Amino acid sequence: MAEKSRVCSVWVGSETGILKGVSLAKKQAFNFCEMSHLSREQEVCVLCWGDVHETEVLLGCANGEVKTFSTEKGVFTETRLCGQIDEGKFTGLAVVDSALVTSVESGLVKVWKEGSTDTVEINAGKSVCRMRQNPAQRHRVGTGGKENGLKVWDLERPDTPVFTAKNVRNDWLDLRVPEWVRDLAFVPDSDKIVTCTGHHQVRVYDPATPQRRPVLETQFGEYPLTALSLPASPVSVVVGNTQGQMAVLDLRKGLVCGSLKGLAGGVRELQCHPSLPLVASCGLDRFLRVHSLEDRSVQHKVYLKSRLNCLLLSSKDPQECPATHQGDEAVKEEEHGGEDEVWDAMETVTEKASQRRKATEGFRDGAEKMAIKKKKVKK
Repeated sequence: MAEKSRVCSVWVGSETGILKGVSLAKKQAFNFCEMSHLSREQEVCVLCWGDVHETEVLLGCANGEVKTFSTEKGVFTETRLCGQIDEGKFTGLAVVDSALVTSVESGLVKVWKEGSTDTVEINAGKSVCRMRQNPAQRHRVGTGGKENGLKVWDLERPDTPVFTAKNVRNDWLDLRVPEWVRDLAFVPDSDKIVTCTGHHQVRVYDPATPQRRPVLETQFGEYPLTALSLPASPVSVVVGNTQGQMAVLDLRKGLVCGSLKGLAGGVRELQCHPSLPLVASCGLDRFLRVHSLEDRSVQHKVYLKSRLNCLLLSSKDPQECPATHQGDEAVKEEEHGGEDEVWDAMETVTEKASQRRKATEGFRDGAEKMAIKKKKVKK
């Protein structure tokens, strides 16, 4: 398993609780899970790196467990209970100074200090849909949800948010505009924050200015936006919605630069490569896709057999093939070892197919007999 995990450049979490590793260079996919404990309660909701060297992947599961997977060893090394089922599913996961930061749907953000039972708790408001960490200031996180506007928190001073967004002005009928933050990202080398909403809006906030309302707002499509990510050049943003539509938007003018085609289901998560013009996406159509942001073509398309919730893209070049310890022989073995163990373990269902075949044959025989009788009657 260690040889398989080392070649993976994309990690994907599924509704069935399986962590899937994908090697784009070798065009292979592998499953990493404990088959005896596999259940819907193990659904992988969020993923994040456990360290800066990307040797650990942290999984936030629907039952409140946070699992640690070693990409060097190819096995799960630790399991921690960091949430309750009645608090909702995980909506965010982060690591700061060896402490684990979790966020759940109920709005409870916790900082779990290593080697201590004490936790720092933040009430971010109800119905939190997403928590994201600021990569430049890792002790700061942003939260937002349904009727719960954008807030930025300093984990070192968690009493009050350092920034609270203000809702936009009433519409032309003087009615309040509903809020629904679905995803957010911190713009590098600035204080700006980008959000996408369930009302197909993309908004940019700038805490460095006195204005708490968006400094830019645009719309994409007619359906709820579910995910966003910032490319290596932070003048644009990639967004996806519930209908499988993805597009690149210019953050300076608020215009659509182009669409990314080929998706057939709602986008659950997308992530841009930190240095290359690539964006990976996954969702309900069970495919992992990697698009080029230069010509917006599909570079890779991998069918993973499960409904996918989240993904984690390695900072290394996914086109490069890492060296293995066993040379070419190990590669040949992996080509035959990438099957989905869950599907292999399932029994083949032939009874229903046989019944359908018999019913079809019986219908055909009956139709032929009726045709013969009609001919005799005409004669």
